Amino acid sequence: MAKDAKELAQDEIDKISSVEENFDDVFRDSSEDIMEDYNYAEKAEALNTHKKIKKSLCGNIVSLEKNHSKTHLQTTDEMAVDTLGLIHGGFISGAAEYAAIAAINEENLVIISSKIKFLAPAKNGDLIEFDAKAKFEDSRKREVKVIGEINEIKIFEGIFQAVLLENHILKMKLKDITKDYHAR
Repeated sequence: MAKDAKELAQDEIDKISSVEENFDDVFRDSSEDIMEDYNYAEKAEALNTHKKIKKSLCGNIVSLEKNHSKTHLQTTDEMAVDTLGLIHGGFISGAAEYAAIAAINEENLVIISSKIKFLAPAKNGDLIEFDAKAKFEDSRKREVKVIGEINEIKIFEGIFQAVLLENHILKMKLKDITKDYHAR
């Protein structure tokens, strides 16, 4: 009889581990629902630049209008720097830069500087929402303000300076880049 109780206990333990194994599937399914709700793929199609960017590392476009974009970055364990799940700031600033680029939405765009502030930490599993607003649309030089929030709490703020070049930066010579920058 003791053996039967032990077997029953082991069966219960096995059920618990199977629930844990299914947790990832449940989470993945809900993530797919979120992605369908925002229709990320359709928004990305409207982007005129950075078509090959790795969205799992830089975010997904939620809204794209002239001089304004909204993006989401779903943080993952691959972005974490420790066992507590703290997200490396480089992923956050990279996602903010992507939001800035999307707000301008022009080919041959280059970010030339940024001033950023990390106001609160992000952890594995957080959804960071970025809101980017561009200024100076009549100029080759642009400025974009980007705010990043988790659950309506501001965690990031940045100003990005960008320049629109006549050609792709890797196809230009250094003298052409500086001439193009200073001519505007």
